Amino acid sequence: MAQQLPDDVVLSVENVSIVYHTSRGDVRATNNVSFQLRKGEAMALIGESGSGKTTVSLSLIRKLPKNAQVTEGRILYNRDHKVRDVLKLSKGEMRSFRWADCAMVFQGAQNAFNPVLKVRRQFEDTARAHGWNDKEAVRKRAMRLLELVRLDPDRVYDAYPHELSGGMKQRTLLALGVLLSPQVVILDEPTTALDILTQRAIIDVLNNMQDELGFSIIFISHDLALAAEMADTVATVYAGEIVEIGSVNEMFYRPLHPYTLGLLASVPKLDNQEDNMMSIPGTPPNLITPPSGCKFHPRCQFATDKCHEDEPVLVEYEHLAACWHTERVIETRGEYV
Repeated sequence: MAQQLPDDVVLSVENVSIVYHTSRGDVRATNNVSFQLRKGEAMALIGESGSGKTTVSLSLIRKLPKNAQVTEGRILYNRDHKVRDVLKLSKGEMRSFRWADCAMVFQGAQNAFNPVLKVRRQFEDTARAHGWNDKEAVRKRAMRLLELVRLDPDRVYDAYPHELSGGMKQRTLLALGVLLSPQVVILDEPTTALDILTQRAIIDVLNNMQDELGFSIIFISHDLALAAEMADTVATVYAGEIVEIGSVNEMFYRPLHPYTLGLLASVPKLDNQEDNMMSIPGTPPNLITPPSGCKFHPRCQFATDKCHEDEPVLVEYEHLAACWHTERVIETRGEYV
């Protein structure tokens, strides 16, 4: 049976569960993760370190560690009305899919480039690996992209990586990531380890690139300010599950899950003179032996016996949330948001 997706959906992640096999036991890294990414959309995955954000993104390009296993679900990719399940692509098809259809820009541009090769060579090698051997055409494309990320292309294209600052490396990496015109670009903490002014420049560059090139973005971040600035849609990830997903305005002004509320309440606000920040008590759960029921209940101020016993699923309220007590979150959120 032919797989179908709406024309405006480029990626559909459906009930994906991933397990890491370790000597201590199986780590349930993600559990029934589902979302759709639309053309030109920017989606942020937010949550604490270890919540499963990077695992989700690595599964999209099938670059999980060897001890990881996708136990169920499918990842459907739509281009030119042709829908393919990424998890069923052959090695050769995946080699083509990466970079040409879906590119990932990893955290830490300092380590992303080969230090003994000029930037030019690294653009050429990427193109050649995908069957593009016209060096002059590659050069023209690269120069245009370097210009788009607000760099001097004549200087950068023939430079060694050590001749570039951290911010210049990050922007060069962004240009390299879209060299082959992917529909989806995954960004893992794109502004980590950069100063505040360079972060601002990277955000502006990304917005301009997306406007001009039209790709969709999935970015992983624990920086709520970055998510508020860049995202159209925000998904909160906790203990390997998406516990809330909605538009950026819904998520930041009308959160429905206690975990999202806790993340927002932990961030200082410039327009509030009172110091009413709060931290989320406790620590993330052990995913080898996760809690029963709702995984957040040991840390939740609203938890009841039902939360201990029954696991909630994503349900449409004002937007999608997995919580038994959304009405209590709605009553309380005005104090923090």
